[in-house]
Amino acid sequence: MNSSIAMTIAGSDCSAGAGLQADLKTFASLGVHGLTAVSCVVSETPLQVNTVHPVPPVVLQDQISLLLESYPVAAVKTGMLYSKAHIVAVSELIADLQAPVVVDPVMVASTGDPLLEEDALQAIAERLLPNAQVMTPNIPEAELLLSTKIESFEQQQAAAQELANRYNLACYLKGGHAKEDQKHRDVLASAGEVEFFEAPHLELPQSHGTGCTLAAALTAGLANGLSLSEASKQAQRFTHQALKNSLIWTSPTSGAQISHLAQTQEI
Repeated sequence: MNSSIAMTIAGSDCSAGAGLQADLKTFASLGVHGLTAVSCVVSETPLQVNTVHPVPPVVLQDQISLLLESYPVAAVKTGMLYSKAHIVAVSELIADLQAPVVVDPVMVASTGDPLLEEDALQAIAERLLPNAQVMTPNIPEAELLLSTKIESFEQQQAAAQELANRYNLACYLKGGHAKEDQKHRDVLASAGEVEFFEAPHLELPQSHGTGCTLAAALTAGLANGLSLSEASKQAQRFTHQALKNSLIWTSPTSGAQISHLAQTQEI
C-alpha cells in the first residue's frame, strides 16, 4: 500500500504541540506519509521557550537532499528556519522543485519569544517566497512582511492580496490574531481571486501549533492532489476541529493550564 509523501522542514518542539511533531501528526491524520528535515531543536512548551539550538545549515541541506533523492515527495512545507543561513540553504534545494512548496513564515512563538533572527526576514522575502506556491502567514507575520498594521478584516483582505501579488504566489492569511472576538476569518488570495473561511472563536488555555497544523494540513491536501481551494478548506476545517478537541492539562509546578491541539482527530 502506498500513500502520498510530504516533507516538512522545521524545528523540533519537545512538547510535541508545534513544529515537526505537529506536522507529522497532521500528515498522518490526513493519510500522508511525513518526512522531516530538522532546522532547530527547541526546548519549549506552550507557556515558554527556553532554548533554540540551530542545526548547522550543511546538516539541514544534507537531510533535504537525501530525502528528495530517495522519495517521490509530492509537497513540501517549511516552518521555523531561524536564520538567514538556514533560509538560503533551503532555498537552494527547492528552487527547481516540481512539487508545491508551502511556506509558513514562522517568526514569533505564541509566547512572544522570537523564532527568527533579525537578519532573516529579508532572506524570507528575497530567497524563500519566490520559490514557493503558497504562504500561510498570521497577521503579525504579515505586518512584518508588509511593514504595516492590520486592524480590520478589510485590511486583512487587502494584505493577503498584496502579499500574493508581491511574491507571485497564493497567500492564505490566518485571522486568529485579529481583534474580532466572536469569529476568526481566514483569507485565501490566489490568481486575483479571494476566498474566505470562517470559524467561531474558541476559548482555550495557552496553546501553540495552530499555524503549523493549518499549514501542514494544507500541504497534505496538495500532496493528495487536491486543488488549492479544496486543500485550504480542508486545512481550515481540520485545524478548527483540532482546536475544538484540544487536550488540556495543568502544570504540576506552576498550576497553569496548557492545551494542545488534537491533530490526530479525524474530521
